[in-house]
Amino acid sequence: MVEVYAMKVRIKFSKQGPVKFLGHLDTMRYFQKAIRRAELPVAFSGGYSPHMIMSFAAPLGVGTTSRGEYFDVEFTETIPTNEIVKRLNSTMAEGMEILSARQVEDGKASKAMSLVAAADYYVEFREGKEPEINWKDKVAAFLNQSEIPVMKKTKKSEKEVDIRPFIYKMEVQENKIFYMLASASANYTKPELVTDTFFNWLGEELLPFAYTVERLEVYAQEGNEENLKFVPLEELGEEVE
Repeated sequence: MVEVYAMKVRIKFSKQGPVKFLGHLDTMRYFQKAIRRAELPVAFSGGYSPHMIMSFAAPLGVGTTSRGEYFDVEFTETIPTNEIVKRLNSTMAEGMEILSARQVEDGKASKAMSLVAAADYYVEFREGKEPEINWKDKVAAFLNQSEIPVMKKTKKSEKEVDIRPFIYKMEVQENKIFYMLASASANYTKPELVTDTFFNWLGEELLPFAYTVERLEVYAQEGNEENLKFVPLEELGEEVE
């Protein structure tokens, strides 16, 4: 029997500095401990091995920073969302910060992981590792290709995939490459893959660890093909006083 919950909450947090080296499972364990330290009334599953009812939106690669990560959690009591933010932030280690908490309803917004459709990223070259070629003026030509085939590894083999439909936006912003990329489980596209493919297309071999990656936001998809839009997961919930 699953524990009855009174409130489902979507937490948005940032991950900066040394904690970027925490993997997905370690991040999940970190927040399980943080919720206990914050003395929040978290709901548990039933059975012989009860666990906190949590769902993370999209795993973040080790070494990648983020300004917009999400997880859903269920509580057995209704708590003001600003109180949730305050309590959790009082337990955070350096580099972790709770940005918002929003109540979400099952009928309006399902689990965060199943909602993910796209994500924004910045790719920035480390000092002394940016290619000397004039790559910034080549972005438009790269996107104008009808197809951008790449070899993607599967669990059993490799297969050629056209990633052009999954690059929703790519442009230069303040000496960084800005991306909006598909991020659903069926078409998840890494910014590293697009960046490496772009420079391979230019005939340029990048230096090892040439750039850093930061995730900016994670989106759900709303509307149909004629009126398609992407909405930050945060906006699918509401504050509770």
